[in-house]
Amino acid sequence: MAGDQKAKAKAEQAKGKAKEAAGRAVGNERLEAEGRAEQSKGDARQAKEKTKDVFRH
Repeated sequence: MAGDQKAKAKAEQAKGKAKEAAGRAVGNERLEAEGRAEQSKGDARQAKEKTKDVFRH
């Protein structure tokens, strides 16, 4: 399960970076903001998984 969540976190971060870059390229501030939000969500998920790993070992 943890591996699945880590993969979701990485996917969200990558998707967010792509959205942010696309928004910046076309001048769409909303798309850029959505990308940053997705990256933050991925960062939070990744931090949660790292915390769980610390307590497992």
